[in-house]
Amino acid sequence: MLKLTDPLNNLQGVGPYYEARLKNLGISSIKDLIFYFPFRYQDFTSIKSISELLPNEQTTTIATITKITSYKTFRKHMLLTNASAEDETGKIDIVWFNQPYIQKTLQIGTTVSLSGKTKQEGKKLIFQSPAYEVVTQDEDLDVHDLKHTGRLIPIYSETMGISSKLIRSLTTRVLKIFLDQIPEPLPESTRREYSLMDIQNALSQIHFPDSPELATEAKKRFIFEEMLLVQIHLLNIKQKLSRFKAPKIKKDVEAMKEFVAQLPFTLTDAQRKAIWEMMQDISTGSPMNRLMEGDVGSGKTVVALAIAYLLIKNDFQVAFMAPTEVLAKQHFKTIIKLLKSFDMKIACITGEGVIIKDGFLEGKVTKEYILESLKKGTPWLIVGTHALIQKSVSFGNLGLVIIDEQHRFGVEQRKKLLDEKQNKLVPHLLSMTATPIPRTLALAMYGDLELSILDEMPKGRQKIITKIVSKRSEDKMFEFIKEQIEGGRQAFVVCPRIEEQTETEKKNILSFDQILNYEVKAVKKEFEKIKKHFDPIEVAMLHGKMKPKEKDEIMKHFNSGKTKILVSTSVIEVGIDVPNASIMVIEGAEKFGLSQLHQFRGRVGRGEHQSYCFLFTESNGKITRERLKAMIEYSDGFKLAEIDLNLRGPGEFFGTNQSGFPDLAMQALSDTKTLAKIHEEAKNIIEKDISLKTWPNLLQRYKDFLEKFHME
Repeated sequence: MLKLTDPLNNLQGVGPYYEARLKNLGISSIKDLIFYFPFRYQDFTSIKSISELLPNEQTTTIATITKITSYKTFRKHMLLTNASAEDETGKIDIVWFNQPYIQKTLQIGTTVSLSGKTKQEGKKLIFQSPAYEVVTQDEDLDVHDLKHTGRLIPIYSETMGISSKLIRSLTTRVLKIFLDQIPEPLPESTRREYSLMDIQNALSQIHFPDSPELATEAKKRFIFEEMLLVQIHLLNIKQKLSRFKAPKIKKDVEAMKEFVAQLPFTLTDAQRKAIWEMMQDISTGSPMNRLMEGDVGSGKTVVALAIAYLLIKNDFQVAFMAPTEVLAKQHFKTIIKLLKSFDMKIACITGEGVIIKDGFLEGKVTKEYILESLKKGTPWLIVGTHALIQKSVSFGNLGLVIIDEQHRFGVEQRKKLLDEKQNKLVPHLLSMTATPIPRTLALAMYGDLELSILDEMPKGRQKIITKIVSKRSEDKMFEFIKEQIEGGRQAFVVCPRIEEQTETEKKNILSFDQILNYEVKAVKKEFEKIKKHFDPIEVAMLHGKMKPKEKDEIMKHFNSGKTKILVSTSVIEVGIDVPNASIMVIEGAEKFGLSQLHQFRGRVGRGEHQSYCFLFTESNGKITRERLKAMIEYSDGFKLAEIDLNLRGPGEFFGTNQSGFPDLAMQALSDTKTLAKIHEEAKNIIEKDISLKTWPNLLQRYKDFLEKFHME
């Protein structure tokens, strides 16, 4: 007896060849096959007699083969199979290319259903490479029995040796055997509340739909189910975390007033609100788990430092983690500037060593000194990359972890930051991102995190003039940049992520190193061009393959104003702060999303001078132009994020390999109204029974889901 969990080679006809190739598609078991869904459908529902067929029409006809022959063409040695078929109204000719087995399958007298596009050749119509299916000659032929023709035909993601036709044939067989055995994971109340199909009906209709409407309903059910599992998982993490104890810091309003009073600027209302939300979080004794998102320049760092100040005032340590060493050093300088009125111990650990600011003492110290001091629990605010959570660093009294530009930081990773022998408290966590994500979407993706949004810009921040530049206007743009540089300004030039790939490379997933090589190649090419054009102006380049010391040297020269133009890969995207840089040129602007373009743009306009952003593109496509025009129209990152999401879809918006997000859940991210409902339903289920034991089928589906998508 076959079982759902059986490997596919238990199915008759699936030998090692097909088994290996199906595995490439993620199909290892019978159950995997049943839950391998089509990504689109071909409409062959129009069934006509031969006399009714028209040229260039997608259609289906049912006829009997009256003649069939095969031969190889003289020149190209291509195998052609020619056939004729008749029904009571007429005759049609058919041709297939390089399909030698067809002559054996479709012998004279066989009745077939043929689906495809008809073409006019002289006075007669011809079917070119139609899909075909042998049918019985019953008068009562039911089109629902057809699987490859005469209906909405499912098209699946394929791989070499595995066609949609093969997947359809296998799926038809296993659904006949197993459909009634598939347990329903969704609670009945959930299905009723949201008008969702039951699982048997949904599986049947998603693979072989009776109508486009039923295909949509089936898909809606599975999208709901997958996103519900994601939400249950995120809420589970939240519950798990709330059981830990964290430093309980009282709401010290006076200390906060003291901190705010010494700042060289006025906080926005959004910043004040975020600080208040976090003060409430850290006063509960449960770990804060918050994501702060805000546009470039909205002042996230100062909000993070306000909370860090309270922790250090209470003798706790704070770890501030940046994605790169260049950024870690920049944060270190900003922190010293913003906290200069307070006697605080601040340190920065990089690959080159440790710099500290401790009262009047400022300079380099040994790594051993700082590691020993941290182990003892001395209240340092320590800045570094994610290397801060390596085994060699042991915190004696860690109270807060601030992470710049990394949203995912789970319970297990937090435990790494603890020295279990000395400290049973879990640190508070604040993640920051400059990628504005609409609120509902952020809840769906990061449902385990509370959310603070800085949707207000500090007063006096000037509008950056943004223009789309074509190849025709390139020289004019260069002349303008030259004038600006002669006036004392500086410029960034950002290169597109990847140069053209060869056909072979397009078929493969590139490794991180290969991507890096492409970036280096692109940036070197651009650097030579810019250097030649702007000679004798000082031009430098920056890319991901450079050593940290080299990058630092380049940034030092750019910061000091010695280098006038910096040609860079997208490493410039996050956090680089050079107030004198007033021009941002983005090469191949069409290759970036609006949110990313907006982040690049945010690298200029940070000083007193009028700034400019040039979106350079050689594409004349209407959609590209429309998309880039949004950059001219809007300077609000949240608005641009919504436009980007609608135009490009969530896969492009977040990157197709967004960790832990299965395909259908990914599609759900486009529908924010449904997302909000799913989030609420997950909360209802968790509130009723966090163990999910009330719904054993849902619990099993949840376990399978976690195993398959390796969600942290």
